[in-house]
Amino acid sequence: MEEWVGGLWHRFITRAAQRSYPEAAVQLRSLERTAGILFRALGGDPGLRVTAAAEQTHGARRFWLARLAHVDETLPLAGRDEETLRLPAEIALLPERSLNRDLYLWLIAQGAALADGEAGDAGDALDARWIQTNQQASLACLAAFPGFATRYQRLVDGILALRPDPARLPADEAAAEHAIRQALRAPGSVDQLPAARRPPYPVPVWLYPVPAALDRRSANRSDQARPAAPGQRTEDARAQRRQARREDMPDGRNGLILPFRAESLLSFAEYVKVNRSHDDDPDSDPARAAQGMDQISIAQDGQDTASRVRFDLDLPAAAQDDRPLASGILLPEWDWKRQQLLPDRCSLQVLEARDATPCALPERLRMPARRLRRQLEALTPARRWLKDQPEGSELDLDACVRAYTDRLSGYTSARQGGYRSCERRERDLCCLVLADLSLSTDAWVSNEQRVIDVIQDSLWLFSEAMGATGDPFALYGFSSRRRDHIRFHRIKGFDERAGDQVRGRIGALKPGFYTRMGAPIRYATQLLARRPEAVRLLLILSDGKPNDVDHYEGRYGIEDTRMSLQAARQAGVRPFCVTIDREGEGYLPHLFGTAGYTVLRRPAELPARLPQLYAQLTA
Repeated sequence: MEEWVGGLWHRFITRAAQRSYPEAAVQLRSLERTAGILFRALGGDPGLRVTAAAEQTHGARRFWLARLAHVDETLPLAGRDEETLRLPAEIALLPERSLNRDLYLWLIAQGAALADGEAGDAGDALDARWIQTNQQASLACLAAFPGFATRYQRLVDGILALRPDPARLPADEAAAEHAIRQALRAPGSVDQLPAARRPPYPVPVWLYPVPAALDRRSANRSDQARPAAPGQRTEDARAQRRQARREDMPDGRNGLILPFRAESLLSFAEYVKVNRSHDDDPDSDPARAAQGMDQISIAQDGQDTASRVRFDLDLPAAAQDDRPLASGILLPEWDWKRQQLLPDRCSLQVLEARDATPCALPERLRMPARRLRRQLEALTPARRWLKDQPEGSELDLDACVRAYTDRLSGYTSARQGGYRSCERRERDLCCLVLADLSLSTDAWVSNEQRVIDVIQDSLWLFSEAMGATGDPFALYGFSSRRRDHIRFHRIKGFDERAGDQVRGRIGALKPGFYTRMGAPIRYATQLLARRPEAVRLLLILSDGKPNDVDHYEGRYGIEDTRMSLQAARQAGVRPFCVTIDREGEGYLPHLFGTAGYTVLRRPAELPARLPQLYAQLTA
């Protein structure tokens, strides 16, 4: 009874203290594509990703009801760093849905107006630079895009009505509140924020510095990352970012319990044989527990757990590894922070499956293969006769009769055509398929198939369908483990026949390591550059964005991949990406352009869609 009454009170006081309008809420995921397009259209850095902001403790004075209900202590503050523009996962601050949507659009415009390096850091969040930067960004937005003026005024009116009343604040906090109100009404009129014992209540239309991640680990730590076992990946229901810090793994030797005598403990109740939970039991729902934490500590114990980690990331022995065909191929890599191309930065080796056994096409794929071959037979070059030609293999009777009639009627023509010529229109193009074989492809997409199984089916059907067009094609796969060990798997070369041997190599594919994408694209470009065809297509199959165990992640990996794709276009190669990454809309336009990729929401559709996409790209 006591718990039931407590639950009723908690729901009542929490609902009464919340200053939001759930019926007018707007989610960031509903503006996922619009946010990225608008940010780049307004002149924002095309390499930045739009993502959800983390909850931060603001430390400002709260209303008495909020203090009573213990709510409103943390807020998702919008901000921008060198890699991301972070916006709240949901905005329900204003009573109208249109106003909440306008707030999203204004924050995007603010992020585009901020120049690189102006966002600041957590240490100067409330100094003159921070408030001046937001005012200058507001002025730049209103000057460059006058259409935002009306929306901005409506947002300011709605936000000022929700802010604390300066008359009820202490003198120092009231002065800071007056300055913020003046800066909102007339951007650029406030030079600095008056000092106060507490920070002011957050301003929803301004961008806040992103707090730096804390790292409290010792210097002799291991930086080798170990991915979780496929199928055990958890996802926060609200898809929010979390503040985190790195810690050393507790060794269990620095406890706070002093030596004691067990008989000195007093017993308050007799032993009752019931099932009691233990505090050291693993949490059955860690994602739910993480929602109530302001900061998450991450530690790495450096030990392998057989029940959880199913893959050994150490390189296999030479006798068990794939057969090397070429090694020590040095390739450059783009250093985004230095803004220069580092020569001979990566080392790539070409491999071939050692245990590949020739096999026929699986029975379950034979019917789809026949259907795709019939569809692609329309692309097969056809022969046609060209009439009234000056040279040819046969006489053109119609042209001869027409010329004889003209001569009898006294009409002379300068045309000297009286032959028919048979012409065969060839498709002067080739295609290289580059498949991502990283460790993430071992994840399950359904109860029957993993990502690697879907890729195998796609390559099987693609090779069968390409037999109907006669176009030269090659199949390769890639994975990596740091820059000095990039694995480039040869499945089918341009000069090989698509037979049982190639099908066996496809069947022998297995998940590899990580996804260092720039170097494999550069080497694939070199292979395509040697081809004599006029049109050279590079099809990339991927299930995620570039990453590796070292610094090759985030903006660094994205920019290196982008530079490799630019080099491919300059070499006359046309890249196109097919991905099953649902977050691909955030970074793929920056890499491939708006028409250079497609995102498949259902991975099981990839085997049938891949040949059809090829037909559309080469029709």
